[in-house]
Amino acid sequence: MAKPFTLTQLRYFAVVAELENMTAAAEVLKVTQPALSTAVAQLEASLATQLFVRQHTRGLRLTPSGKQFAQEIKSFLEHADSLYESARGMAAALSGELKVGVFAPLAPFRLPAILQTFEAKHPGVEVSIVEADLARLQEVLLDGQCDVALMYGLGLGRGFTYKVLERIPPHVLVHEGHPAAADGKRGISLRELEGEASVVLDLPHSREYYEQLYAMAGVVPNVRHRFSGYETVRSFVAKGHGYAVLNQRLRSDTTYSGGRVVALSLTDPFPPIEVMVVRPEGVQATRRVLAFEETCQLLYGSGEA
Repeated sequence: MAKPFTLTQLRYFAVVAELENMTAAAEVLKVTQPALSTAVAQLEASLATQLFVRQHTRGLRLTPSGKQFAQEIKSFLEHADSLYESARGMAAALSGELKVGVFAPLAPFRLPAILQTFEAKHPGVEVSIVEADLARLQEVLLDGQCDVALMYGLGLGRGFTYKVLERIPPHVLVHEGHPAAADGKRGISLRELEGEASVVLDLPHSREYYEQLYAMAGVVPNVRHRFSGYETVRSFVAKGHGYAVLNQRLRSDTTYSGGRVVALSLTDPFPPIEVMVVRPEGVQATRRVLAFEETCQLLYGSGEA
């Protein structure tokens, strides 16, 4: 038996669900607001489910059923687009929007190359970026604000599927005048730095990872500064404010402050951080998402990212 709703109603709902504003959605869809409101109301009636809560002061808000429905129809609409493209002989071409989340410390030196390659191969896809910490990325993935995210696996909860791109061991950064750098040491243990001031990357899940490393080494860190910016940590180390334990190594040793840092390998048997491409579990990946994952795997595998 045919279901009493249309593909147009589903597309209208998807835009309203994203914007949570009927007026803005009508402008995007280039339809009148009454026509849009009627289509959404008819869809709710067909489903016998309330998809939105109407609030006078805050506009529309998705109900729990509305959020779940919005997630599920993404793959359906993507499949409908694929059928249309296939019928017109354009199955190889991708189009539409792709929302990519990225862990802030990875964004400056990993994502540009990935995006450049992706857009060259799929120019019809409009990519938008959400830069955030690890905890926030999990939220936006589950809320449907992002389709896929490039991030660390630290603190990754249930409800996600992922592919590991790289495993990065921790290392120590010191300024170029530090005795360990002057001695030309290739490796160092955290115990050798005990008592010295440290500069900490203070982000959700990252901080717990670094605290775990100190605990494993039996060292109580002498924390002088905490920062949420990766380059801020490096700049303070370069000016002699303390050492730092980090994972991702930048190609340049010169920092924003003009000073230089020296990276030393850690001799402690610490666990690495896993770089992943992550998406919500139970939501069928669109062709755009799969193409982005493929690009990430390609560039990380070649070492060009």
